[in-house]
Amino acid sequence: MMDEEKLFAARLHAARCRPYLATALFALSIVESRHVPTMAVDRYWRCYVSAAFVDRTPVEELAGVWVHEVSHLLRDHHGRGDRFAAKHDLTGPGERLRMNIAADFEINDDVFGDGLVRPEDAAHPEMLRLREGQLMEEYLLQFRLGPYTNGFAWLDCGSGADGLDRDWDLGPDGAHGLTAQERDAVRFRVAEGINAAPGDVPQGWRRWAEQAFHPPQPWRELLGAAVRTAISSAGVGEDYTYGRPSRRSAGLPGVIMPSLRRRPPSVCVIVDTSGSVSDAELGSAILEIAAIACAVGGRRDLVSVMSCDAAAHTVDKLCRAEGIALIGGGGTDLRTGFAKALRTTHPPDVIVALTDGQTPWPPSKPPCRTVIGLFPRRHQPAEDHHYKPDTPPAWARVVSIG
Repeated sequence: MMDEEKLFAARLHAARCRPYLATALFALSIVESRHVPTMAVDRYWRCYVSAAFVDRTPVEELAGVWVHEVSHLLRDHHGRGDRFAAKHDLTGPGERLRMNIAADFEINDDVFGDGLVRPEDAAHPEMLRLREGQLMEEYLLQFRLGPYTNGFAWLDCGSGADGLDRDWDLGPDGAHGLTAQERDAVRFRVAEGINAAPGDVPQGWRRWAEQAFHPPQPWRELLGAAVRTAISSAGVGEDYTYGRPSRRSAGLPGVIMPSLRRRPPSVCVIVDTSGSVSDAELGSAILEIAAIACAVGGRRDLVSVMSCDAAAHTVDKLCRAEGIALIGGGGTDLRTGFAKALRTTHPPDVIVALTDGQTPWPPSKPPCRTVIGLFPRRHQPAEDHHYKPDTPPAWARVVSIG
């Protein structure tokens, strides 16, 4: 029989040493199992425990294992393992063992100490001469299974650590598992507690909490996809030409009908250079312009750049990203930029506006596709707390940048 009193005393000790993880520690359901060498978790927040392991392990060391196992779930190692395996076409239990090792490396560099004893056989980056402080995905790119990893063959932290379901998992329909909403709620409560007292929390957990509140977006891919979708939409870059008469002219003797030809679409990038946009954001805008040029097939001659604050400035063709002159610094009214772009001899097929959003927008949809890249918005000063910037219009595709 498992010594539950000792196991629960170790969990209480872990919660005292890491109070910001208490919600997660007490959300785990205990399942006694002879299939695990120590302790293991599944993706539904069940913790499988070996009775023999509990008997031979001191309470302080057992508390560290509690924190270790719940860290796998909080850091979504099973989901990240699935995504990494799909991206790199990895299959089989050997690759999942490698993911378990890499996940342990990510956790163990800062989980022990301050009341939690590090087990002698705990996997640590030093064992493979790797640098501490990296993510699971980074470690996976730096080592393979071989003679030097034989000492990790016993390692099995469960499907919650590497994403590979075990035969002994109770699965989604088993008892005492958490739903997806409950799992998200636990993560949010832990992140909330970490952000409330950041000075008492290791840097790795602070980074995790920040991402839990504000999950990162692949914004560069989203922006490129939005531009590619805009330039490939029906009607973009299409015009009538008499250079090649329409085949339908044969049915109308004496009448020459133009044919519809597709030309390379042009893009105008309007950069918000008002005083509310920082130098760092302007530097990011230059990087985005270079990415937009890649999205149109590298045809820089099809991309023009316009600086705009309260007034629209000169429209320049893109030659080199380093040669873009962004001028401004006044108020913000991107309506002037839209108007000037549409008044050119050859109006663009797509307009991309890079802005912090603190601007009025055109009252009606322009006669071209529009993509808006939004920089993070700053909090307004206390005296301007009634100010509310106009939300981007519904007719534009909006992508959050950064």
